[in-house]
Amino acid sequence: MTTKVAFLGLGHMGGPMAANLVAAGLDVTGFDLVPAALEQARTDGLSIADSAVSAVDGADVVITMLPNGKLVLGVYDEILPAAQPGTLFIDSSTIDVADAQEAHRRAVEAGHRVVDAPVSGGVVGATAGTLAFMVGGTTEDFDAAKPLLDVMGRKVVHCGDSGVGQAAKLCNNMILGVSMIAVSEAFVLGEKLGLSNQALFDVASNASGQCWALTTNCPVPGPVPTSPANNDYQPGFAVALMDKDLGLATNALRANGVDAELGLRAAELYGRFNEAGSGGRDFSAIIEDVRERSAKNSSEVDQ
Repeated sequence: MTTKVAFLGLGHMGGPMAANLVAAGLDVTGFDLVPAALEQARTDGLSIADSAVSAVDGADVVITMLPNGKLVLGVYDEILPAAQPGTLFIDSSTIDVADAQEAHRRAVEAGHRVVDAPVSGGVVGATAGTLAFMVGGTTEDFDAAKPLLDVMGRKVVHCGDSGVGQAAKLCNNMILGVSMIAVSEAFVLGEKLGLSNQALFDVASNASGQCWALTTNCPVPGPVPTSPANNDYQPGFAVALMDKDLGLATNALRANGVDAELGLRAAELYGRFNEAGSGGRDFSAIIEDVRERSAKNSSEVDQ
């Protein structure tokens, strides 16, 4: 019997993820509040429901990909009573650990199974089915969710109990945010010192400076042809999302007394960059902010 899946949230990430499930032969019913997302989902072969509640009717699995924890909890309050007993809930949103644990509590109390399974890999990974999933929940629920996650991703890791998948996502993206700023600063310094971007890339990508922010999402055009820098910084992974994730990381750092100067500074820089109107650009565009501030510093020195 074909597994029946309800997929709620069909945006830039959820849409391609749901399409991959359809391509794998699964029966997928989707819902989103954005008409354009629904039209694309229909083109991709999904059945379209007229509400979240109707989407989960008769579903074996419910996958959510929503913007924040408040929405996840609100949607859960709507759909948990409508789902058949024992439904498996997979939340792939990136939300606060406490919200993930609360969503887990509500689902279990309603008689369902649940895992938090945030992703890494951006729109490119969602489309290609090469996402990395970081999963929190019981071993039994992880085992039940893994076949579907394997369709949408290339790496699926069981990180621990409820909420620990979200913890892994926040830690991972804090590393990413900090490293992209470091890579951007290095390229701007290299430019100031007369070093070509290609030469710096050739050295660092084969030396101790090697990292994902450099070799996959290089913030300057040229060295990595598929990086957003070669497409006017079209995301990818948007600045607004990095700002959101670093905000969640900041909350966790402070709540747990972690002295993380680089993580907090990265959150500050991306927050300012987002507020300046760059929220829709790829997060690697932070290099332009570094350049602008550096140019201002240079003019002050010249005076």
